[in-house]
Amino acid sequence: MKNHDEYLYIGRQLLDAQPFSKFVGAKLTTFNEGEAVLEIPIKENLLQQNGFVHGGVLSYAADNALTFTGGSVLGTHVLTSEYKINYVRPAIGESLIATGLVVYAGKRQAVCRCDVEVIKNGEKKLCATAQGTIVTFDPSLKI
Repeated sequence: MKNHDEYLYIGRQLLDAQPFSKFVGAKLTTFNEGEAVLEIPIKENLLQQNGFVHGGVLSYAADNALTFTGGSVLGTHVLTSEYKINYVRPAIGESLIATGLVVYAGKRQAVCRCDVEVIKNGEKKLCATAQGTIVTFDPSLKI
């Protein structure tokens, strides 16, 4: 079993390899077995026309937190098989926090859930919640 620092180091390397994660400014702040937390600073280029964080950014945050969470118990070669997201309130604030937790893990798949919260003036509010299935894959197979 890896310790927190080992998980975080590996996770940050994987996140750094994702160009879109760099674009949105995502940071992996917690990564342990069965848990991952991503933080994203809210910038103007992530907003939609009404000044809310775009749903695609919320969806990205949930999807990536789910995948990291599943990968923490399945290994580094994982993909999202499916996920569902519910938007519960517009995201207006300074940053997003996506917290993923493993609900169930087998040998080849993990079911995970994620809450996406927005921080405004130091107060957290739930803005979306998601659940997804993360699966392992063989990186040597070319599809």
